[in-house]
Amino acid sequence: MAAGAAAATWRSFFFFFFPRVPLLPPRSSAACSRRSSSGAAGPKDKTPKTSTFRPAASSTHDWIGPPNPLSNLRPIVYHVPENESELEKRLRHLRQETEDWNHEFWTKQNITFSKEKEAFIISQLQAKGLTLRDEDGRRRALNSEEMAKFYKSFLDNNRTRHANYNKEWYRRNFTITLLMARVALNSMWRTITKRSSKKTT
Repeated sequence: MAAGAAAATWRSFFFFFFPRVPLLPPRSSAACSRRSSSGAAGPKDKTPKTSTFRPAASSTHDWIGPPNPLSNLRPIVYHVPENESELEKRLRHLRQETEDWNHEFWTKQNITFSKEKEAFIISQLQAKGLTLRDEDGRRRALNSEEMAKFYKSFLDNNRTRHANYNKEWYRRNFTITLLMARVALNSMWRTITKRSSKKTT
């Protein structure tokens, strides 16, 4: 929940400063539908996949794509402005690095979740003397109380990993926010300086 709130806050802050953001070309519907019922990747998805799309050099905005079928996060391709300052470049690199880091974390986490969930369901059915599918070929499912045991166990086993993720997430976004503020102040100062120079000429 904390990571979700942080993500929402960061996205709101992002769109406040950069409201017009085009979308990346969507993947095929088949690629985007390869998910488990939990929203995580299916068993065939084993490696992180990031978008290879790059907007034209004439593009003036960041581009956001559809949710990745593995991490469920929307990839972002950041615009490289003309005459990019070193501070702006540092900000862009950190933002892109953070996007890639976030994608990699949730890709691995979702795949792990799907595999462990599947193993849990199979083991519980076997304990009852049941197969994964019934006589008509339909997949058997556990009830909500039985699945609650798995969810609790998964959260407990990954508590440290999630805590470390949250710490790194806040650290990165605090640094990004400071850099965005510095870039905005530098931009304002350049604008004021230009106006002042025009008045004196």
